[in-house]
Amino acid sequence: MTKDRLYLFDTTLRDGQQTQGVQFSTSDKVQIATMLDEIGIDHIEGGWPGANPTDSEFFAKAPKTRATMTAFGMTKRSGRSAENDDVLAPVLNAGTPSVCLVGKTHDFHVETALGISLDENLENIAASFKHIVAQGREAIFDAEHFFDGYKSNPDYALKAVHAAYDAGCRWIALCDTNGGTLPSEVSDIVHAVIASGLPGDHLGIHTHNDTENAVAGSLAAVDAGARQIQGTLNGLGERCGNANLTSIIPTLLLKPHFAERFETGIAPENLPKLTLASRKLDDILNRVPNRQAPYVGTSAFAHKAGLHASAILKDPTTYEHVDPGAVGNRRIIPMSNQAGQSNLRKRLSEMGLPEVDKAALPRILDRIKQAEDKGYSYDTAQASFEMLARSELGLIPDFFEVKRYKVTVERRKNKYNQMVSLSEAVVVVKVGDEKMLSVSESVDEQGSDRGPVNALWKALVKDLGRYTSVLEDMHLVDFKVRITQGGTAAVTRVIIDSADSAGRRWSTVGVSPNIVDASFEALLDAIQWKLIQEGAAA
Repeated sequence: MTKDRLYLFDTTLRDGQQTQGVQFSTSDKVQIATMLDEIGIDHIEGGWPGANPTDSEFFAKAPKTRATMTAFGMTKRSGRSAENDDVLAPVLNAGTPSVCLVGKTHDFHVETALGISLDENLENIAASFKHIVAQGREAIFDAEHFFDGYKSNPDYALKAVHAAYDAGCRWIALCDTNGGTLPSEVSDIVHAVIASGLPGDHLGIHTHNDTENAVAGSLAAVDAGARQIQGTLNGLGERCGNANLTSIIPTLLLKPHFAERFETGIAPENLPKLTLASRKLDDILNRVPNRQAPYVGTSAFAHKAGLHASAILKDPTTYEHVDPGAVGNRRIIPMSNQAGQSNLRKRLSEMGLPEVDKAALPRILDRIKQAEDKGYSYDTAQASFEMLARSELGLIPDFFEVKRYKVTVERRKNKYNQMVSLSEAVVVVKVGDEKMLSVSESVDEQGSDRGPVNALWKALVKDLGRYTSVLEDMHLVDFKVRITQGGTAAVTRVIIDSADSAGRRWSTVGVSPNIVDASFEALLDAIQWKLIQEGAAA
């Protein structure tokens, strides 16, 4: 059976940058584009040349990719030719082999937003794409507000997309710009567009997630005949985001409904890179990854209930729709006071300890339950669970010993007569027979105080002798605090998320009435877990 080709168009660098709080640097864009290319994306939309300095600089420094690099712009303005439009010119001057232009297809927007006649808009669309094609570029039309336009005035919406297609467009991307179109409506309208004479292998789909239907709408469009999908990594995008390619890609490759009928440019051996790419993007943006994200989230294959864990141990397909390794993720059996021996045996096996004395299992479970009674939580701090289990089994190497530490926070006036904070930490450790004293202030590049925990972390890893280089790629990505008991004797629980360049992400927990002590405990677990993973010798 011959499979149809599906093309994947990534707009993380353009539409994704419209996410509130997201601002890519040029180096960020280069790094993300390289990552997308390694996965096997067909088109990478780099941004809008001329719209801002970062986008213009990116196209000047864009990496060489197998993927087709695409510049974004808009159709020419009324009252000037495509050849003399100073907004369209920078888009073409970026020199990309592919150009994507957005244009109006909803009559309401043409007359209200643009303030021109419907026929004039059609002429602008046709002239813009004739100019692009004449330059030898691949032309892509982002048919803005197409679905709303079709529901309002189907004849005009169809005239608009046919104007682009007749002018030589390779792809017509039907856009659900406001994100309010349901999957069944997407399916019906795509069928209607194809019936109007626009071939499905020239149709793309661009959905937004305002009704939590962006992925479903994209897949419905494919079922209806569209052959290009536009989206972003991690669903970045304006308002509620765009269609999430980290959900769409594995669905296309792993679900028989699509995998048996379609092929993509993504080789099966590249699919496991998806989880790492998702987490690296969040790392670049200094965002906390969504634990519940399908396929790539840390909780996507987490099985907490003892009944589930017992079944998973016998056959993972009892509670998993795909193998987590297929997307580069892993199974997690969280440990909590609900845990049974089935959960524990599974987790110990995943730690590389399949042959543990059965007599040790109840001791470990008892320590977990006693600790959680004091406020610890191993459900979301799997690395600390591992350290607890290894401690009970006598399997933590004697890496180093902390002799003492001190943290101070000072408020003082700076040269501008402003009151500012300064956190400083002193840590004394013993590695082998050698003692090291490290001092660190918690100040970022802008001179702002990052707090006492950050100061403590920097001092702790500043000099650990032979282990210092092993920890160079480790960094803290999230810090969560919860008061587990009220009153003046409140107990503080701190959970710290750490990550490294290998794409690993792990969580550790500390509990104490003192938030700094709780944080220090979590930091020690995080460092020792990292050293164990790296095979460091005591």
